[in-house]
Amino acid sequence: MKKNDYTSLEEILGYKFKNQDYLDVAFTHKSYANESKEDIVSYERYEFLGDAILQFVVSKELFLRYPEKSEGELTKLRASLVCEYTLSQITKELEFGEYLYLSHGEELTGGKNRSSILCDLFESVLGAIYLDGGIEEAEKYINKLLLTDIEHKSKFYDAKSILQEYVQSKGYRVEYKLVSTSGPEHNRIYESVACIDGKEYEKGTGHTKKMAEQVAAHRTIIKLNFGN
Repeated sequence: MKKNDYTSLEEILGYKFKNQDYLDVAFTHKSYANESKEDIVSYERYEFLGDAILQFVVSKELFLRYPEKSEGELTKLRASLVCEYTLSQITKELEFGEYLYLSHGEELTGGKNRSSILCDLFESVLGAIYLDGGIEEAEKYINKLLLTDIEHKSKFYDAKSILQEYVQSKGYRVEYKLVSTSGPEHNRIYESVACIDGKEYEKGTGHTKKMAEQVAAHRTIIKLNFGN
């Protein structure tokens, strides 16, 4: 197994690993582990751990930062922050996929840019940081990469409703068209486009039609530059 150079990644994370073996595991997809003749562990257990830490830290931070919000509002806000789209956008921008160990087949089918895998990497790296440096460093990672510009990120959860209200206020209507469906039955990828009065705007992809439409709506909101 050829080792990655994590120097640039550690600078981005603001954390220097004492044991970089944790990062090797955090970036090892199960397809690579299954294909390898070596005894290699995938990131699945780290992802499991990272997910639990993420839920706890985000819940705590939102509870402290927004004393005026109800339980329902906090739950909604947390869901928007820890969803696949938000986490995958962060790791895509930071190029986590470039460090990923994938099987040849997964790499050929675009695994390094697949949102579900990029979302997994946010959590597996979090798990690795916790194992290497403890809860304080894990919290720093979450605060630095996720808990900034919360109001903007929170709009994803209600993107379709926000776009609908805006479009209706202008006397227009919005609809979503399914552009394509790809992938095996157990891992379908849908692509939809947001259309305002018949004009196509932004596209979105997801593992469900609803997610694809939500992404398309969110990207359209950003393009139209409203709802700030």
